[in-house]
Amino acid sequence: MKAIVQRSGPAAVEVDGEIVGQIERGLLVYVGVRSEDTEQDAELLARKVRYLRIFPDDDGKMNMDVGDTGGEVLVVSNFTLYADARKGRRPSYAAAARPEQADRLYQHFCSHLASLGVTVATGRFQAMMRVRGENDGPINIILVTED
Repeated sequence: MKAIVQRSGPAAVEVDGEIVGQIERGLLVYVGVRSEDTEQDAELLARKVRYLRIFPDDDGKMNMDVGDTGGEVLVVSNFTLYADARKGRRPSYAAAARPEQADRLYQHFCSHLASLGVTVATGRFQAMMRVRGENDGPINIILVTED
């Protein structure tokens, strides 16, 4: 699995004009699933996101995680994280998991993340989403579970 983790101020996901998920501050996380991924990958990635220390402490050093700050997490499924654009001009998405597997592992990631003590909001799997986020920093971290 792969994630882009952004430290964020207010963020929201809209589908067909309706806000389906939003946070006030915390992390905006885009998650991609590849065909080789397992539930163990989803749990590993959830722990990495939950305990990633990218929030400033009282001295301004990035020593705090999202739970330490009382922040929330907005998770958006994003198969394009597994785009391969090395050849030509149209990316291939062959490495991305099929929708059934991707949805199952995306949901497992979200539920495991919530079980680690943070509030989790989500987008809508396979929907055309409009995502708004206020990147704080900007801080963007790419996490990957495969070797």
